[in-house]
Amino acid sequence: MKKIRIIETAFRDAHQSLMATRMRTRDMLPIAEEMDKVGYFSLESWGGATFDTCIRYLNEDPWERLRQLKDIVTKTPLQMLLRGQNLVGYKHYPDDIVRKFVEKSYENGIDVFRIFDALNDIRNMEMAIKVAKEQDAHVQVTISYTVSPYHTLETFVEFAQNLEELGCDSVAVKDMAGLISPYDTYDLIKALKEETNLMVNLHCHCTSGMTPMSYYTACEAGVDLLDTAISPLSWGASQPPTESMVAALQNTPYDTGLDLKLLKEIKEYFEEIRKKYSSLIDPISEKIDTDVLIYQIPGGMLSNFVSQLKNQNALDRYEDVLKEVPRVRKDLGYPPLVTPTSQIVGIQAVMNVLNGERYGNVTKEVKDYIKGFYGRPPAPINEEVAYKIIGDEERITVRPADLLEPQLEKCRREAEEKGIVKKEEDVLTYALYPQVAVKFLRGEIEEEELKPPEEASSREEPAGLPTEYAVDVDGEVFDVKITPVGYMEIEPTPGKVPRGNVEGAVNTTMQGMILKLKVNRGDQVNEGDVVAVLEAMKMENDVYASQSGTVEQIYVDEGDTVDAGDVLMVIK
Repeated sequence: MKKIRIIETAFRDAHQSLMATRMRTRDMLPIAEEMDKVGYFSLESWGGATFDTCIRYLNEDPWERLRQLKDIVTKTPLQMLLRGQNLVGYKHYPDDIVRKFVEKSYENGIDVFRIFDALNDIRNMEMAIKVAKEQDAHVQVTISYTVSPYHTLETFVEFAQNLEELGCDSVAVKDMAGLISPYDTYDLIKALKEETNLMVNLHCHCTSGMTPMSYYTACEAGVDLLDTAISPLSWGASQPPTESMVAALQNTPYDTGLDLKLLKEIKEYFEEIRKKYSSLIDPISEKIDTDVLIYQIPGGMLSNFVSQLKNQNALDRYEDVLKEVPRVRKDLGYPPLVTPTSQIVGIQAVMNVLNGERYGNVTKEVKDYIKGFYGRPPAPINEEVAYKIIGDEERITVRPADLLEPQLEKCRREAEEKGIVKKEEDVLTYALYPQVAVKFLRGEIEEEELKPPEEASSREEPAGLPTEYAVDVDGEVFDVKITPVGYMEIEPTPGKVPRGNVEGAVNTTMQGMILKLKVNRGDQVNEGDVVAVLEAMKMENDVYASQSGTVEQIYVDEGDTVDAGDVLMVIK
């Protein structure tokens, strides 16, 4: 009889997938002790997007979250999702930062490190694996699962065998979009069990609707571990319900041995939590969407994708963007769509659609991806597209992190000079997210407002003449902003970024944060010069001069948040 062990995702992937990673620590702690009694293999509770969201939106210290959970959860291992050389960020970090981050993660409470690379480039995983093994942690290496002409059973198994040689403890098949069919599940899990000596874990999202069937065939093929989410935070872009899988496997050779009565108490707690966060749960992310079999948008990105399109006032282009995603993915060599490649492909698809020209405006990340700074693509990149984006610029073939100088001590000096270091972990927070971390560690981040359930769908009436409307089209609500036609001179309110058709204006095309200003007032610029860098949808986007001339006025500072259509500066 083979007992299946369960990994519970409620504290990380489940709320990342359904409610844009917004669950607060204070809503995790009251139920943590009960969850520790269940007998889970582990509680996935950290990593992924939780680190970023804590400091960007929740005004919470992610390190303190981990420590508080560890104080309560004393029997069940705590697990995190680590993006290899990307850690919990969206770019490669030098080896000294990777080493210190993994050491501190273990020291603060992580027992199981699930380590992956978006491109399945083993070079980007080796350092994190090595350091995690040195801590005597459980190291679970990961296959980022996807479907393409270049991703086959043989390539996945060979990748797992290469990872096994690094001394890992288990391997996870990470199916971000719920693409794996029951038939393919059986073949892949069986092959991994036969060709490696690793424990095998299957992690799937429910977006396509196939996942519960795939989980059962995985049991028949010999899987050891399954990822599930307590039922109020399950289905859709999340994982299958814990209780349902436990019940389905009872009295079979794969019985989990978990107590449904105890799970019922946990379920009742999370039913109230779900109500509390109902305003953040997007209907698109919680439903079955078989279109994912075509577009391959992963579970963890889906709710964020919808949210960002809303922020750009472009939800009406949602279908157009979804159709563009597989085209961009093919152009870029079929990367699996998981952070950060899901953002790289997704944001470029958005820009291709909203700008009206494919690759007319390209993020810094896409340029770096094509140059090889994210690693080795699974398949050849479309050379015509590559030339349009980077021309004859050189591409690298070495491990990207080999080109990075050590930065930890430099970051320490900078953070100390800014007066934001109270503990060693603050240096790492700054190293990963320098712009956001400064504001967070200075106490300048305000916790994002959480609307009560009864107010989730209500809207406040604006004072004076309204310029924004909620327009209902066949039951679907769109945010529409009205701006005057023609040119006008604007005297901005102090502290307020002007909007409208200002002559000589450099406008933003999307919501985001001003990462860098490349010019000063009085500078001479040419049309097309990069005048600012905007961080939008977790990617860096260059902002270009609208015409040649003199920078007459700048209305923003670095670190400011701006909306689509805001005037950043005026060039005359």
